[in-house]
Amino acid sequence: MVHILYIEDEFEIGNWVTNLLKEKGYMVTWLKSADREINPTGIDLAIIDVMLPGLDGFSIGKRFKKENNKLPILMLSARTAIEDKIEGLSFADDYLTKPFHPDELFARIEVLLRRFQKNDDILRLGHLKVYTKDLRIIDQNKNEEIQLTGKQYFLFQFFIRHLNQILTKEQLYEGVWGETYMEGDKSLMVHIRHLREKLEEDPSKPNIIETIRGIGYRVKQ
Repeated sequence: MVHILYIEDEFEIGNWVTNLLKEKGYMVTWLKSADREINPTGIDLAIIDVMLPGLDGFSIGKRFKKENNKLPILMLSARTAIEDKIEGLSFADDYLTKPFHPDELFARIEVLLRRFQKNDDILRLGHLKVYTKDLRIIDQNKNEEIQLTGKQYFLFQFFIRHLNQILTKEQLYEGVWGETYMEGDKSLMVHIRHLREKLEEDPSKPNIIETIRGIGYRVKQ
C-alpha cells in the first residue's frame, strides 16, 4: 500500500484531504506541524503545506529531499505568486495551489508515483507480466500487450495498489468511481467481467481476479 506523509496545520483542509486519500486506498500519516524531527523512511510520497507553524514547508521539503532525493514531494499552498512557485519547484517535484479539485490532486499524485517507481519494477501474475511503473500488461502466452481502457485501467490499478488484499465492493466502488456504492448497482460486476475477459486465460475460471464469496475480490500474487 502506498504510504503518504501529509503535513497540514489547518484542521478542516487536513481532515478533508486525509479522508479523500484514504478513500482512494492510500495509507496516510497526517501531521499538523513539523516542529519535531520527522523521519521520512518508509514514506512513498510527501505532501507538504507551505504555511506551517514553526518550521515552514519549504524548509521541511528541502530537508526531506536532501535526505532522500528519490522521495517525491508535492507542495500545497494558497500562495500563487510566481516567486513562491519557483522556490517550491527548486526542490519539490510538483506545486499545487489552493483551492484545488480532488481529481487534480489524485492525478498529480499518480504521476509522481509513476515517475519515481523503478523502471525494472515487474509484477508477475500467472501468465501476466505487469510493468507497474506504467501498468503495462503483457500476456506471456501470446507475447502480446493487453490494452485496458477507461475504468478497466483504474480498476486494475486499484487492485495492484492493494495487492493480496481482499477488497469489498464498497471499497472498490468508492476507490475507483469516487462514489458511495449502492446495493444492486451492476457497474462494478460488469467491469470485473470485462476485465477478466482481457486478463484471464479462462474467464469462466478466473485465477487473476479472485472472487471472495460474500465479501468481494482479490488480486493475489
